Amino acid sequence: MKRRVFFSNAALAALAGSMGFAGCAKAADPKTTKHKNNPNSASGKPMTIATWPNELATAAAWKVLSSGGSALDAVEQGAQIPEADPANTSVGLGGLPDRDGTVSLDACIMDAVGNAGSVTFVQNILHPISLARKVMEKTPHLMLSGAGAEKFAAAEGFPKTNLLTEGSRKAWEEWKIKTGYQPIPNHDTIGILALDQKGELSGGCTTSGAAYKMHGRVGDSPIIGAGLFVDNEIGAATATGLGELMMKTLSSFLIVELMRQGASPQEACEEAIARIARKYPEKIKPTDVQSGVIAINPAGEHGAFSLRSGFSYTIFMNGENKVYQADSYLKD
Repeated sequence: MKRRVFFSNAALAALAGSMGFAGCAKAADPKTTKHKNNPNSASGKPMTIATWPNELATAAAWKVLSSGGSALDAVEQGAQIPEADPANTSVGLGGLPDRDGTVSLDACIMDAVGNAGSVTFVQNILHPISLARKVMEKTPHLMLSGAGAEKFAAAEGFPKTNLLTEGSRKAWEEWKIKTGYQPIPNHDTIGILALDQKGELSGGCTTSGAAYKMHGRVGDSPIIGAGLFVDNEIGAATATGLGELMMKTLSSFLIVELMRQGASPQEACEEAIARIARKYPEKIKPTDVQSGVIAINPAGEHGAFSLRSGFSYTIFMNGENKVYQADSYLKD
């Protein structure tokens, strides 16, 4: 479907809806949607896709999927890889701390039938993605935060782990001297999506957030609809980059809803980023401001797009694990 035609139809559907006419908006058919400007968008099932060069994460997810495991198990095990990697300074262990020197983590997970769990401002927990899953499966709530989430983690047997590595502590000390407590955007959040052999989708997102953020700051990663959204009938999307922009536009929810109206995953990703650029032109001027999104549909077709160049994503599909560069809205 051509972009101009799609958005014209979407506008007409919205107008018809406002006038009380039902049935004008038609859900996307994953068998017929086509990609635009994404040569890497071949479909496949099972498959997994993650933000950034997270080949070890997609390999862990693929191991689950290729043996007939669930998409939910796949995204959890995939996300655990960067969470436990001390060399990754934006996720889990080794994550750069906030301005007070505290490493705080955010994560969420969502399954094929719309169940979701989230944790925010969690400290001393190695795998917040797994804690988010426990919130989803063992509590009546969707989100737990801070001390309450940590109390629940202790009750569920999660051990306490010191997440501040010596390298991250030294970087924090140097930052205090050089910048005068100005936060630094940290773009390497992992968002991971999976499609299993049964055709079920799930997603997860986990991060230590912006480096040297204000104590207590929470970004988009644990917010359902901003950092992650899954609708098994339509598709799934996840985001990375400056979380405040993703929260203001509910980028992941927007992508899935655009696919519901007929857009391919690629077209939906492009429009979500374009909306950020149009609505917040002043906010995106600094060259260190990045936003990137990925999406898949039930056929295993995918899309990826970013605000500016440099955003990459990883796909494990048909037995191959590859990293691709996404196209971008800005060319600076």
